[in-house]
Amino acid sequence: MSTAKVTYLGDLRTECEHLKSGNTYITDAPTDNHGKGEAFSPTDTVATGLANCMLTMMGIKSHDLQVDLKGSTATVTKTMASNPRRISKIEVVFTLPVVSEEKNKAILEKTANTCPVLYSLHPDIEKAITFNWG
Repeated sequence: MSTAKVTYLGDLRTECEHLKSGNTYITDAPTDNHGKGEAFSPTDTVATGLANCMLTMMGIKSHDLQVDLKGSTATVTKTMASNPRRISKIEVVFTLPVVSEEKNKAILEKTANTCPVLYSLHPDIEKAITFNWG
């Protein structure tokens, strides 16, 4: 079964549909690459997908640990390189709640650093991950 359908809308814009739920989002080419920059670019979705995956994995594990991560955030910074144009670095800075047990922090950080998206990114992409607790 297919995961998504992507439709080219013209003017360097796509509509992406998650087939199971029907949810959609738009992507635009960035302004530095002939686009409007009015939505996530395709490379923005890759970089943001890393933070999404890490938070999701931590959420799964936090349930087992009885730790509430609701309200946690991640700020993502993507750096591009040229020749060829590609993502060269993804920085993710997590802001997480106070967790009293150091063991739980270590377990959650390890869980985040074993997410499928992190393992799927090319090894040449630099990943800078920061966890700010409390």
